[in-house]
Amino acid sequence: MAPETANDARTPRVLIVDDDAGQRSLLNSFLGGQGFDTVPVASGEKALEVLRAGDFDMMISDVRMPGISGLETLRRARQERAVLPVLLVTAYADIREAVGAMRDGAVNYLAKPIDLDELLVSVRQATGLSKTAPLKFSESRQLPAHIVARSPLMQALFRDASLVAPSESRVLVTGESGVGKEVLADVMHAWSARASGPLVKVNCAAIPETLLESELFGHEKGAFTGAAAHRIGRFELADGGTIFLDEISEMSPQLQAKLLRVTQDGRFQRLGSNTEIHTDARILAATNRNMEEEVKKGRFREDLFYRLNVVEMNIPPLRERSEDILPLASAFIAQFTQGRARFSSSVADCLVRYLWPGNVRELRNAMERAALLSRGEMILPEHLPARARVAAEHSSATEPFDAHRLEEIERQAIFQALRKHDFNRTETAKALGISRRAMIYKLQRLRELGFEVDPTPEKSGGAER
Repeated sequence: MAPETANDARTPRVLIVDDDAGQRSLLNSFLGGQGFDTVPVASGEKALEVLRAGDFDMMISDVRMPGISGLETLRRARQERAVLPVLLVTAYADIREAVGAMRDGAVNYLAKPIDLDELLVSVRQATGLSKTAPLKFSESRQLPAHIVARSPLMQALFRDASLVAPSESRVLVTGESGVGKEVLADVMHAWSARASGPLVKVNCAAIPETLLESELFGHEKGAFTGAAAHRIGRFELADGGTIFLDEISEMSPQLQAKLLRVTQDGRFQRLGSNTEIHTDARILAATNRNMEEEVKKGRFREDLFYRLNVVEMNIPPLRERSEDILPLASAFIAQFTQGRARFSSSVADCLVRYLWPGNVRELRNAMERAALLSRGEMILPEHLPARARVAAEHSSATEPFDAHRLEEIERQAIFQALRKHDFNRTETAKALGISRRAMIYKLQRLRELGFEVDPTPEKSGGAER
């Protein structure tokens, strides 16, 4: 451990270097919330200047930046401060760069989007603090009463949201259709410093491609056939607030290029105009697709993907958070019947045994149907959609302990993959075909249940407890 550590009562001071304002804001907000004294700067040159003028316990730097790179910043900083711990982060993970950085003295080399738990462990360790302290969450941030999050997976998701929301960072919300991505965007906006500003929502798949550019960026009169008047776009309307771009993967390559420019400096032009406009809108994007696959297949720009994916928030499907099913169903049925209806015991059994491939949206539709058919009285199995009844009957007759068996199979698959990939979260997630963020949530859940999910000196294989 470097001598320049903070074992006394002094608050550890961390220098943050990143040319991306969103990423810089995320690190500054997160580490500030965890009790560190942070100083954010936008370039390697500025970082070296600040280092010469003050004392720091650690530096965190992006690798790819205009001017001198993070690697060069590391080398020059180590020439002047030989024992300063330096942590490098990058969206373009390169094993050769990582090896070179570690050889030059970096304490770690993290891939973006950054895992906040992993970041905190690295920073606490490098600054001489215990690496096992839990994350600090803001007690002032309470979930709105209409949001159901009984499951550990959803509670972990909203805890992460409370850490990320106060920053200015862009967020990519992922998950299957119907899981509630728009609901998470509402909460992120409400918990941000932009809560008094507008929240503008755009479903990119619901607007014809020929109209989407005009919808997002606006147009001048006569810009195209039918443009009878000047019109302001959604990015201008979201100035000072948040814009939520749902189904972002459906955007055409031409529009992706224009959106990339907005993510870089907030500037764009209306259709039919040469005048540049600046918007101060925080971007939240969402998709139900595997964006890494979309990038590999050339359907989505890699640079735009990394710009949007400063933080990934993955919402698990309803079948992986069965604790939420009955509370959600009860909330929906109360809404549709003004609190008059209730479930029979057999209905509750059907609801928790069905896998809900359409997720929360399908559950809500089923409850609306049940409310109509029951006329607001007792909800019986015949009021549920046939597929839910049949699936539940089949499950009940053939696999009475199917849910527990599925959990056991999933747990074994996770531990096997972890051991195979030396507990590397990124490689394990790829092997299992899930996002890294989803992998982290599952490991958090297993840790809460008492399973050992980290490698230990005594158990290099990371066996279960």
